[in-house]
Amino acid sequence: MSLEPEQLDANALFEAMAAQLREILFSNQNPSGRELVEEMEARFGWQARWVIKDVLTGQSKDTSLPRSFRHYLDSLLADGELDKALAGAESSRKEAQSGIDSLVRQGVAYRSSTAFQEMIGFMGLFRDYAPYNNMLVRIQNPSCSFYATQIDWFRRFKRLLKEDARPMLILAPMHPVMLVYELDQTTGPDLPEELGKFAAFTGDWKDDYLKKTLENAARRDRIRIDFKHLSSTNAGFATIARSDHEFKMRIAIHEKLDPPSRFGVVCHELAHIYLGHLGTDPDYWWPSRTNLNHQTVELEAEAVAFLVTSRLKLKGGSASYVSRYLAEGAIPESVSLDLIAKVAGRIEEMTRRNLEVRQPRGKKSAQEKLL
Repeated sequence: MSLEPEQLDANALFEAMAAQLREILFSNQNPSGRELVEEMEARFGWQARWVIKDVLTGQSKDTSLPRSFRHYLDSLLADGELDKALAGAESSRKEAQSGIDSLVRQGVAYRSSTAFQEMIGFMGLFRDYAPYNNMLVRIQNPSCSFYATQIDWFRRFKRLLKEDARPMLILAPMHPVMLVYELDQTTGPDLPEELGKFAAFTGDWKDDYLKKTLENAARRDRIRIDFKHLSSTNAGFATIARSDHEFKMRIAIHEKLDPPSRFGVVCHELAHIYLGHLGTDPDYWWPSRTNLNHQTVELEAEAVAFLVTSRLKLKGGSASYVSRYLAEGAIPESVSLDLIAKVAGRIEEMTRRNLEVRQPRGKKSAQEKLL
């Protein structure tokens, strides 16, 4: 089949698509395989489908690119979504679009509220500390969200240290070290209400939602989820399970949350993993999308949690959460609607039934052998 005269020849097309791919990567975007196919086809015509896999393969082996870019391209080639897009499989993105639009509208409306201004004002008072000191605090107390010196806690918030308050050490100008304390080591006037209820979910709750999700995460995806004491302003976090070879990832959830709220936070943290925000795993069970900014990462994860909980008739604080990350009331280009829809569907399915255990790379499940 010959190309039209105005269309690029094969070599020129390959080079043009490679250049466009690099531009996407360096603009801090990690689109899904489907979104990448759509963008390339819109820019270069339907013939882009001929060479897109070769372009990705070539760029994934280019050592001049940062390792995070190459991991992202490897995961695109390995997870099968690119092949499905090229084969014309339908996307579930449209089903999620209206829900995400609703979340953004609620978030924009919330930004004008008094509660939002109070919360952002409070959080803004903790920008005095250097990134290195923030790292030191995280090492000493991974669940710490806010910290300040004894003087600052009283001067800014009229809060006093508890009798046996445990300090953390940071470096300070003109001093070898400085003592700082997290919020839970202080007592005094109440803080902005939104800081206490940002992780709360209410509604038509069924215990099986959380039970089945935990079972599927551990048995199917080797993600360990623990409930433990965390800072009062930290509902949970996800990280790589470096010291536990039985699991690929682990999640910690604040033990004092009630079951619906635990579930809402689990959805958010699972979304971080399934969206590739922590990187892929050796079996490519989820993508590698570490080249995203903090705004995109949090919007994507909370959009997934919002979609899942909304479909299960739960209501939470998603609008107040995403309001901090909405610059102009629009979804940033780096946000993948396709992956949000896919991950939301996956987590919702985890709440309803026991899913088949994933097989390591190179092995096929019984279901896959039948295909």
